[in-house]
Amino acid sequence: MATVKILLWKHYKKKDDKYPIALRITKDRKPRYIFTGKYILEKDWDPILCKVKKSHPNSARLNNYLLKKLAEADDTLLEATSNNEMVSTKQIQKKVKRKGKNVSFFQHGAQRVKDKYDKGTFSVARSELSILYNIKEFMNLSETGSKQSIIDGIKERRKSRHKKGMNPKTSIMLGIKSFEKDETLYFSDVDMAFINKFKSFCSTYLNHKERTLTNQLIFIRTLYNNAIKEGIANEKFYPFAGDKEKIRIKSSLKIGLTKEEVTKIENLEAEIDSTIWHTRNVWLFSYYFAGIRISDVLMMRWSDFVDERLMYVMNKNDKTVSLKIPDKAQTIIDHYKNDKQSKSDFVFPFLKKANQKDPEDVFVKARNATSLFNKYLKRIASQCEIDKNLSNHIARHTFGNIAGDKINPLMLQKLYRHTDLKTTIGYQANFINKDADDALDAVIN
Repeated sequence: MATVKILLWKHYKKKDDKYPIALRITKDRKPRYIFTGKYILEKDWDPILCKVKKSHPNSARLNNYLLKKLAEADDTLLEATSNNEMVSTKQIQKKVKRKGKNVSFFQHGAQRVKDKYDKGTFSVARSELSILYNIKEFMNLSETGSKQSIIDGIKERRKSRHKKGMNPKTSIMLGIKSFEKDETLYFSDVDMAFINKFKSFCSTYLNHKERTLTNQLIFIRTLYNNAIKEGIANEKFYPFAGDKEKIRIKSSLKIGLTKEEVTKIENLEAEIDSTIWHTRNVWLFSYYFAGIRISDVLMMRWSDFVDERLMYVMNKNDKTVSLKIPDKAQTIIDHYKNDKQSKSDFVFPFLKKANQKDPEDVFVKARNATSLFNKYLKRIASQCEIDKNLSNHIARHTFGNIAGDKINPLMLQKLYRHTDLKTTIGYQANFINKDADDALDAVIN
């Protein structure tokens, strides 16, 4: 059971000898403090009754204020208890801080982006900040100009933001700071009409495809759900309940290479140590290990290879992977052994200049490398006469396409690092066509 108490916090004293008044939240013997912003002299505080003495000139007003804060905290605790929520003191502290405050949609979104950034999930922080910018563009839409002039204006503002924040850290922090002060949109404004108009705006002016639009709606829904939990938003305005907006994730068409096309890439002649040579090696390495994400391949270190096995932790979900090194993968690894400096050194060269003590610098250089790969993979496809969109992610689709129905789904689940077997079955269904082909032949031929 959590308890709340008002006290004079004596660990800090201002120059005028005044101490701050705080709320102390205790749960499982773990205290958290919320400062009220009020300061008084020690002689004006009653430690037994936990209130301001009458000796203070504004004692009545201050005590009423403190009672209100105490009531808000008690209400928050009671709400969590009645909903059978397992909340920590930190979560309670956060809820109490938010209680009674008018926090805007953008302010709440900025806090979420900052939390993601602080945790090191830089790709999520950047994509969600981008969505906040898109919503801001929608709110500032003026249809007085032509469609093309509006599109050009959006592109110009995006370009200007990138120039201001050439340093990745500066860029994201500038965005967070701008939205932390933005009170132009509240959750009660984000209703069905708002959602429908935003969807139309994204299609018309941002040229977003269905999957991109779906990702933005998922972000809005997630933000709304969190705001309801924290007492910022009212559930009655929720635009995704009942018969309101439904978010449906449609399966996309997944196309992989054939075995013959992979052989063409393996046999491609390229100058050793050229960018196209490295790109080919990284892509094949990903394919040989059932489609490991390219970002994970780039972050491979020599310490990840133990007893002829690849053993590493996936960046996306922290899952541990242990796979035997195929002969073809070992051939690629052997090419890079001469550049090995230490066990902690990266295998592939693209992150060697990254500051290993700075996770964001590693992330940025990995992102830049994957963009470079996609460019060179197009050249590889052209040189190998492959008429498919050869990209980083198609290595995973290629493994699925060649595996077809030859491998047991449980083994594929392990190779793909899927948590749920249903995910594996749904994924592999894209590449199992034999039964349907035979059925069609039986009728037509």
